[in-house]
Amino acid sequence: MRKYRPKIVGVTGNVGKTSTKEAVAAILAIKYQVRKSEKSYNSELGVPLTIIGASSAWLNPLGWLKIFYRGLVLIFLDNDYPEWLVLEVGADRPGDIKSVAKRIKFDIAIVSRLPDVPVHIEFFQSKEQVIEEKMSLPLSVRATGLVILNADDSNIMSYHSRLKAKVITYGFSETADIRAENDHIMYEQKDDLSIPVGFAFKVNTQGSNVPVRVYGAVGTHLVYPVLAAIAVATYEGVNLVTAIETLGKHLPPPGRLHLVPGINQSIILDDTYNSSPIALEAALQTLAKITIPAGARKILVMGDMMELGNYTAEAHKRAGELAAGICQLILTVGVRAKFAYDAALAAGFPQENIFCFNKSTEAGDWLKDKIQYGDAILIKGSQSARMEKVVERIMAEPERRKELLVRQDEEWQRR
Repeated sequence: MRKYRPKIVGVTGNVGKTSTKEAVAAILAIKYQVRKSEKSYNSELGVPLTIIGASSAWLNPLGWLKIFYRGLVLIFLDNDYPEWLVLEVGADRPGDIKSVAKRIKFDIAIVSRLPDVPVHIEFFQSKEQVIEEKMSLPLSVRATGLVILNADDSNIMSYHSRLKAKVITYGFSETADIRAENDHIMYEQKDDLSIPVGFAFKVNTQGSNVPVRVYGAVGTHLVYPVLAAIAVATYEGVNLVTAIETLGKHLPPPGRLHLVPGINQSIILDDTYNSSPIALEAALQTLAKITIPAGARKILVMGDMMELGNYTAEAHKRAGELAAGICQLILTVGVRAKFAYDAALAAGFPQENIFCFNKSTEAGDWLKDKIQYGDAILIKGSQSARMEKVVERIMAEPERRKELLVRQDEEWQRR
């Protein structure tokens, strides 16, 4: 790092890190040579792999030797190294981010969202400890750097006065420097169906009010990564119109509320990358907003949410109660999601319209014969639930699964 002196962006938070990282990298690539964390390489191992420019060798010893050799080449020989690194920085245990921040000097830190029921809390004593760990990244940025904060998150904004660096805020709040307004789902007509095709909103900053349109995904929470990237564009002097045109062509990574055509003219809201209480709630709210034809149904296929510690039962029950007021059919997958099943029934959801499965493949095989014309199907769960296997079974074009879905590489397919 000392040899090549790239500028470094660090992205942290409990939800939205990967989408934010991807959007920021797309903006910086307009002017600079950029390297970003691949997939969600955000750990103490993943961050160095990004710096070296290598992928994980998994259980291959020879592969790790090649990575070590590549690191030596970077140190001792001259290389064409990126001008910017965009690093996703996560924390599974106390001290993870603080350790990274001691070794890497970040020029820009972005914090996406820190909800009251955080992800990866299992090894932390409290939600406050999780928040403190995440906020150690922006607290490490020097006075000459930049911190970009979600203005709609009170847990994040409570640290504002403690930061040394310049601060830019983003969100829907009236106080945000980069503000979103009038977000809505876009539709296109196909035969007699009105099909959701993306989302749109207006961004208000520095006296300008410019429309933004993003195709292929939906969800109010997907506005936030776009706003964070616009904040970086503003700071780096990238033309606002150019930045918005770039982001309009930039689809969020697979499994983040992507719109995937389903069998029988259904639409799949593929949110299978991962899950957390706040992200599931946002996805359900998006499903509630979607317009479907008469006779069609809104369906939730919900897998376990992992690493919630003492919040596990409460979070799944809350999801079941919320889904009961939005959906006409509910499928749960896994032992933790059974809490949602029970809560939906307790909320008055009809027993004949809710089903419980142990595996995602079982749920997918059952559902593919039950989909009706024009149904809207939200599929979501933590990585270990492998909910993308449900999408594989009900998508209209299964031959495109490697292009459209998460976890399609060889290593994941063997699991």
